[in-house]
Amino acid sequence: MLEGCYQRVESRVVSKKASNKTGEQQSAVTAAWSKAQPALLDVWAGLKTLGWVLWQLLRPLGNLSWRGLSHWPFWKKIGLHGSSVGFATVIAIFFGLFAITRAHTPDPQTDLWSINRPPSVTLLDRDGELIGIRGSHYGEPVPVSDLPDYVVASFISTEDRRFYRHHGFDPRGFTRAILTNIRVGALREGGSTITQQLARSLFLSNERTLNRKLVELHLALWLEARYQKEEILSLYLNRTYLGSGAYGVEAAAQIYFDKSARDLTLPEAALLAGLPKAPSTLSPTVNFEGAARRSIEVIDNLVETKVISRETADLAKMAPPILQMQNLNTEFGYVTDHALARTANILGAIDTDIVITTTVDREAQEKAVSAIRNIMTEEAVNLGAEQAALIAYGADGNLLAMVGGVAYEDSQFNRATQAVRQPGSVFKPFVYLAALENGISTRTLFIDQPTEVEGWQPRNYTGRYRGPVRMSESIAQSINSVAVQASEAVGRGKVVEAAKRLGIKREIQAHPSVALGAMAMTLEEITSAYLPFSRNGLSATPYVISRIENRQGEVLYEYELQPQTQLFTEATAKDMTHLMHQVLVTGTGRRARLGSRAAAGKTGTTNDWKDAWFVGYTAQMATGVWVGNDANTSMAEITGGTLPANIWRNFMQAAHEGLEDQPLPGAFTADASTDNVRQSEFYAGLESDFDMATTLVAGSTYASTAGVAAVGDLPIADTYPLDSDIPISQETENPSKPERPRWWPFRRRGE
Repeated sequence: MLEGCYQRVESRVVSKKASNKTGEQQSAVTAAWSKAQPALLDVWAGLKTLGWVLWQLLRPLGNLSWRGLSHWPFWKKIGLHGSSVGFATVIAIFFGLFAITRAHTPDPQTDLWSINRPPSVTLLDRDGELIGIRGSHYGEPVPVSDLPDYVVASFISTEDRRFYRHHGFDPRGFTRAILTNIRVGALREGGSTITQQLARSLFLSNERTLNRKLVELHLALWLEARYQKEEILSLYLNRTYLGSGAYGVEAAAQIYFDKSARDLTLPEAALLAGLPKAPSTLSPTVNFEGAARRSIEVIDNLVETKVISRETADLAKMAPPILQMQNLNTEFGYVTDHALARTANILGAIDTDIVITTTVDREAQEKAVSAIRNIMTEEAVNLGAEQAALIAYGADGNLLAMVGGVAYEDSQFNRATQAVRQPGSVFKPFVYLAALENGISTRTLFIDQPTEVEGWQPRNYTGRYRGPVRMSESIAQSINSVAVQASEAVGRGKVVEAAKRLGIKREIQAHPSVALGAMAMTLEEITSAYLPFSRNGLSATPYVISRIENRQGEVLYEYELQPQTQLFTEATAKDMTHLMHQVLVTGTGRRARLGSRAAAGKTGTTNDWKDAWFVGYTAQMATGVWVGNDANTSMAEITGGTLPANIWRNFMQAAHEGLEDQPLPGAFTADASTDNVRQSEFYAGLESDFDMATTLVAGSTYASTAGVAAVGDLPIADTYPLDSDIPISQETENPSKPERPRWWPFRRRGE
């Protein structure tokens, strides 16, 4: 019994091995067939066309009988045999050329919907609405069955009437085209079939050489061997170039008529069908009259092929198509360019169609463009202000709006991200942040008087000095001498460190004029560095890309909020907002006030009025504005408190419509700056305060900094910013020079 079991098991094992061997043999056969199939299909495609050509040539001889042939004269027999030899020679040459072009056969797995086409980038706002398209414009593929009959017929009747009756090459059509061109003495018709045109657009260039034509013919046969006529026609209608960056009827219908190809009228379809002949020359946006004349020819072709009646054609000609260009206006030009640049940093080279969802707020962007256009009028140009830029961030660093110039269509240079200019006094908040973090308070008294550091003397806007002022008043009036005193008191290195901590990436030299913004940076950089002031000291990483997907919906990138860091204390943040709130209440930025909504900010104006800035924030967003000239020329005393403040106010008021009025800690009006009693107390305690100031400055970096540094091509002494839109009144005479350093900061006794 046991032996019988062994025999049954052994027989099953042998049977299983035999079965496995058979399966392996079948797999080998399948693999061999897969490798041989492309070549066989190529041969079959060639044989089909050759057979068809042979039949066309031999069909006239079909009525001849061999008996009748035997009675032919000798010279006719010689002619018949000679023609046979000639035909055989043609076949041999054809197969030789076929072998040559075989090297250009595509991979059978090639995706014909995406091969060799420039990637298309679609950009959406934060709500998923279209704001821009870059690269080639491809619509969603539309099946032939979804298109009106006259759309398909317009292309077939004009480009390839015998499309359904040939196998990729049409000898009759080719011969007719040659004869027509000879008759008119010009290149009037082309002999390429729709399949040949598709092969050229998918795989080849437009160079006019014999080799390219032979390869094109080979590829047309290859397409016909693998795809049904409907598939070839669908590829053609969705991939052919129709001018203005549009590939396919769907994209062209959207660009030219702002509708889907499914909804095209007969005149519109005729206009599109006339474009493949010369898409760049006949593009309706370039040559509408030429495109319209060509559309009439297409309508006549429909009549000739009996697709429509003469009456219908006459009606179509009486109602020519009207362009309704898709509303992709240039208001989003700068921000879409910026988003593309960030995408390249994330993905590297873009080699496929992608959809980018940005953080841009469509309404905020439109309001930003409007705010600049309403202020940058001819009157502003007459004052020497030719350009302006604006950038706005949401509370978490998301970019809401960006305008890089007055008109994107005139200049694509983005002055919000690419123009590197001196920030002037909008840099001063970093000076006062360092001061607050090192023992100075918002109520600390300084003496506004002539100040000298290492042979350099900053001066105020009017050349006058106010005497004792609180720090809150000095920032409101943008007093240069006090900013320099504060910087020297705490140490320039700490000022630089504070700016770097808040996000300034550029190198900053710690020379005396650092307090007055004598360095170079972009509006994007300085505005994003203000974000922590509006966030109670929390960090915020600026970003514009929320998500990137391919056409299949696969997520290639998704932004994740970065960890937040407490860059400075909430108490310090409150004090900084208190200081900058005074700029809008009593200082140089009064024109930027937002009514009852709490806000804070800082004006900035550089040497010779070359740059004017206003950067400020509410609890919900931070916005920066720059006004100036590309040539870095002077304006007619335009300061940060004039045009930039007006642009900032107009935008912020519009952008905050419908938003809750959120409180901004620290945004309250400071007490009066000085009075007689406080001045008496100040001078009474001057000697003891001097001793305190001496101790404070002894540990600063002032003593270790020597020499006169340079910014660009100018010495520091020539790069001080001027900052005030309203002249500072001479409330007190300049005090007499004391027998002590004039740049020491002084504090009230008890502070």
